[in-house]
Amino acid sequence: MGNWLRRHPVEGPAVSRLVCLPHAGGTAGSYAGWAGRLPAGVELVAVQYPGRQDRLAEEPIGVMAEMAGQLARALRPLLDLPMALFGHSMGTGLSYEVASLLERADGFVMDHVFVSARPAPHRIDGEHRHRLGDEELVAAMRRLGGPDAAVYDHPELLPLILPPLRADLALLDRYRPERLIPLRAPMTVFGGEADDTCPVAELASWAEATMAGVRVRTFPGGHHYLRECETEVLRAVCAEISPTP
Repeated sequence: MGNWLRRHPVEGPAVSRLVCLPHAGGTAGSYAGWAGRLPAGVELVAVQYPGRQDRLAEEPIGVMAEMAGQLARALRPLLDLPMALFGHSMGTGLSYEVASLLERADGFVMDHVFVSARPAPHRIDGEHRHRLGDEELVAAMRRLGGPDAAVYDHPELLPLILPPLRADLALLDRYRPERLIPLRAPMTVFGGEADDTCPVAELASWAEATMAGVRVRTFPGGHHYLRECETEVLRAVCAEISPTP
């Protein structure tokens, strides 16, 4: 599995898993607060992208297909139990691609796919923020708020933070599928009611990504509503994932 996965063991036998994929520039620690708050027997597995924290020495991946392929390989040893995916922002497209790859290559259908704070990728006309200068990029990230905003107040950290962030945004700019092959897994789409980067009306675009139906849920807040509404989001997630095989 390499360095991709940060597993949070449960008491007693695990009966299913929730795999969480962070936003651009984000880390596995974004989901640390979810550990122990899932139904009994549901193991939290947070994804750590290359190029940050304990993977700082690795080059960030610049192509979505490569990112999805490597993550799918890391997840294959965990396909012995039911699995759900939760992807926020950049993690939405990656969640879709991993779910699609495992369906086609392994015949493994996710119990549920949760996507958050980003329209379906075939409805997005590119991602241009990776072309901004450092000061402009920092200002754009501060405007989004969220759990990482305070880190931009430390100039000494910017040489470590900005390269993987810029690489993630460039990956999103290159990732422009013309259409999506519908998944067999059901989907729930989450969004912030005041998210300027993903208006509520665009959340329904994910209906084209599945044959099993889509439910849309919105919460107060902007792009990083997850932090303020963590309890409510977790309640909605827990209502959908199955605690039994």
